[in-house]
Amino acid sequence: MAWVQLEDYGARVAHGLVRARGQLARYYGRDSLDRDFDARLTHQRAAETWLQLQQETRAVYDGFAQGVNDYVQQQPGELPTWMPHDFTGRDVAALWMEQAVPGAALNWADRARRLRERARQDSLAREGEGSNAWAFAPSRTRSGRAILLRNPHLDWSAGYYEAHVTIPGVMDFYGDFRIGNPALLVGGFNQYLGFATTNNNTDLEALYALAVDSLRTDHYLLDGESHPLQRVDVTAEYRNGAGLSSEVRTRWRTHLGPVVERADGKVYIVRWPSEGEFRKGEQFLRMMRARNLEEWKDAMRLRAHTTSNLTYADTKGNIFYVWNATVPRLPHPSGGDSIAIPVRTSAEMWRDMVPFDSLPQLLNPPGGYIQQSNDPFHYTNLNAIIDSTRFASNFSRPALGFRTQLALRLVTEQAKMSLEDVMRLKHSYRMLAGERFADDLLSAVRASSPAPAVATAAEMLGRWDRTTAPDSRGGVLFEVWYNRHLQGGESMRGLSMPERMRRTFATPWTSARPNETPDGLADPARAAADFAWAVDEVTRRHGRPDVAWGEVHRVRRGTVDAPVGGCTGALGCFRVLQFSDAPDGKRVARGGDGWVLAVEFTPVPRAFTILAYGESARADSPYYDDQAAMFARGEMKRVLYTAADVEKGTIRRYRPGR
Repeated sequence: MAWVQLEDYGARVAHGLVRARGQLARYYGRDSLDRDFDARLTHQRAAETWLQLQQETRAVYDGFAQGVNDYVQQQPGELPTWMPHDFTGRDVAALWMEQAVPGAALNWADRARRLRERARQDSLAREGEGSNAWAFAPSRTRSGRAILLRNPHLDWSAGYYEAHVTIPGVMDFYGDFRIGNPALLVGGFNQYLGFATTNNNTDLEALYALAVDSLRTDHYLLDGESHPLQRVDVTAEYRNGAGLSSEVRTRWRTHLGPVVERADGKVYIVRWPSEGEFRKGEQFLRMMRARNLEEWKDAMRLRAHTTSNLTYADTKGNIFYVWNATVPRLPHPSGGDSIAIPVRTSAEMWRDMVPFDSLPQLLNPPGGYIQQSNDPFHYTNLNAIIDSTRFASNFSRPALGFRTQLALRLVTEQAKMSLEDVMRLKHSYRMLAGERFADDLLSAVRASSPAPAVATAAEMLGRWDRTTAPDSRGGVLFEVWYNRHLQGGESMRGLSMPERMRRTFATPWTSARPNETPDGLADPARAAADFAWAVDEVTRRHGRPDVAWGEVHRVRRGTVDAPVGGCTGALGCFRVLQFSDAPDGKRVARGGDGWVLAVEFTPVPRAFTILAYGESARADSPYYDDQAAMFARGEMKRVLYTAADVEKGTIRRYRPGR
């Protein structure tokens, strides 16, 4: 795995292990120091817990490190001359340890700000970051076999790596791995089962305010006693011309968690269940090797993977969903990510996690489907709505964005579906915001005594099919209007996104009609004025208001420059694409749908995938742009899963290092 990833991504793979060691500044200079201090603590934790990992896990990490070392030594011209070639399994173990540092809280304030900003965003207004996942029970499929869809949305530089890992007698798994790591993946399948992750918005941390001891320096009060703060000094070196210099940074912690701030007579600490967690790769390896639902759940009960919705399907016909999170069992209302709870005793702080089997979950729900598109767990299946009142305040509250609403329509569109039907629906060009609001917009424009050019554009919009199909006309104009209208101009400056949404729609989203709201336009006059502006703006940008979607929206990769359909989740597309503006006025896909997997659990799994940006980041590789045009057309390639199929598809056979 290390060798082939280096072939396709070069120094990026080895660079990750340098980062995991906390040695970036040693090679890049003092500007890289900040990250190294926390990485040193993480690496220390990885070394301390190394022997607690299963031998199989250690072997995987050691093998990956050895692959990097061999490549660095045997391909000297491809990587920087300074690149080390003495990496170890401990370096690999340290690479993806989330929040594992015993005391690292340097960037907590920045993290809290990001979380607050995300919390202010309404699910209807997000671009569509995250993922889609579907599972269909045998009762819903033409073959009588379960089907799983996996569809993450990240920037196309995120580094998904499609791989089939076979260790005879141990593992036979096909999935989307991540560049630089042998065991961190986000979804895939083996002969017996498959799973997919989608991001969930979790509240895993608790901030506490402890009183300082006014009589003793660097002490705090808890349970009626004075306790010393623990000082952790971390040394890291940096390149200084021809030599090396070093600096020391100090971290402080308590016996209950790291210190994030000391002010106003308080010591502020953060507690989260995953602090020090080191088994994430081990959990994924166990999930990859599981042969049935109970084995897979046992792997999940490790709780080393601390977030994510998990959608599951298997050969026995089971479909399963769990809102996975290492949620603390709070003895107090949640303070979110920014409100510190004042405490005097340890009993006022959380002590244990909500058990895995008590998390929101569904097994073989009525209707035979599971859909997850990053909104909270409540409406994963409309026939089995999960009651919010069953869960504490640090669980997600109900919400349902346009992307999820369209997903619910798509998964219930047909009584029975084939694998090909699932792939077709996955690549649907429908835009739910257009379906919901275009008619209201047209009524508002026609009632506004529009100028001739605006009236003509409105008539064109009336003929629009409400999709982002490449040859569809009207979607570009609607997108520009919608984005303008949602922002609201001066009248909404300074308002939160939920408040903007409430002032934009006549009927805001409500749990009483979760899949039909928001609806209507709250201010038709403003909508008409924004439409007139959009007509001028689209004409200025593209020459005419009826420009085709694919004339503007493109996939550009290597020699490929192709029209593509899809839009952001904020507009209600399930085929999610995010675009950047190019110098020639086109909008070029940069993220969203990139990796897509659809698998049917027949006795030999039948699967199709697409990786839009190709397996290689090297522009001179034949695997750099070979899938881009297929993706733009909404096509997928068949997975070569059996040994016989792999043999037929083999282009070259070799062993790394030989």
